[in-house]
Amino acid sequence: MSSVIASTPFSVLDRSRTREGHPPAEALRDTVRFAREVEELGYHRFWVSEHHGVPGVAGSAPTVLAAAVASATRSIRVGTGGVMLPNHQPLVVAEQFGVLESLFPGRIDMGLGRSVGFTGGVRKALGRDKDDADDFAGQLAELLDWFRGTSPTGAHAHPSEGLSVPPFVLAMGEGADIAARAGLPMVIGDLRNRERMRRGIDHYRARFRPSPWAAQPYVVISGTIAVAATPEAARRLLVPEAWSMAYSRTHGTFPPLPPAERVEQLPMTEKEFGFYEAGLGGQLAGTEEQVAHELETVLKETAADEVLVTTSTYDREALLDSYRRLASLMA
Repeated sequence: MSSVIASTPFSVLDRSRTREGHPPAEALRDTVRFAREVEELGYHRFWVSEHHGVPGVAGSAPTVLAAAVASATRSIRVGTGGVMLPNHQPLVVAEQFGVLESLFPGRIDMGLGRSVGFTGGVRKALGRDKDDADDFAGQLAELLDWFRGTSPTGAHAHPSEGLSVPPFVLAMGEGADIAARAGLPMVIGDLRNRERMRRGIDHYRARFRPSPWAAQPYVVISGTIAVAATPEAARRLLVPEAWSMAYSRTHGTFPPLPPAERVEQLPMTEKEFGFYEAGLGGQLAGTEEQVAHELETVLKETAADEVLVTTSTYDREALLDSYRRLASLMA
């Protein structure tokens, strides 16, 4: 057993991925059930995501889904990975998390991202455009002002004001610099591009300014980790997501997850196959011994404070088994 793995909290981000032949409602119920299962395995947090107009993701209202998850669990921390702040008014986001924290005190996390809608049609429906992400730092400051009761509007957010809901910044692009200047914990991925991830972490730590929310830097590294009895079985866990990503890159829409055996029979263009192979490469996948070795290396290289596991696949039983095997490394 690795001491660095055993001393690191491991958490879960579940994207409520839809599956071929299964309705979106089932994906949401799977997420709630999965939260109960990983709580029993000893994971630290369980986060849900925000996507709009995406056929492959059922989770379009993360604070609503987080409430369902928190209601179904007892002690695991629950949050978002994340609420995409440019899509919303900061006051409304503050109110939503204030309600969650009031109902489930001491268990709620507020993960925040700077992405806007996936397509032009979605952005139009949300009343947003790509430029709205440019003011993420200002939106973040406005959101935190509502919790501290320092909004320059003179208005007050209830029941949020005076509550402490830990904020996290999802570091994509400029996110690491924004997290550092705001003095907030940072979530950064992905494990396929270790060098880029390390540069982002170094940048964040070098520029971090202590704040009322965090006295020192806190780094959460995120990515796919697949553990199975054999390397081949672990690789097959990655197949559905890798194909969906390749399809989205070549067709402009993100589909439900197909079974691995169907993907393996599909004809692919050279371009599709290139994206597919890239999706399979660089992930942490293998047996417990292989993954433990890779994990220990990554944790020592990054000195990360926490790991957020984001694995998705078609086979729900195999997915749970992967998380169970990973949990055995934490014991």
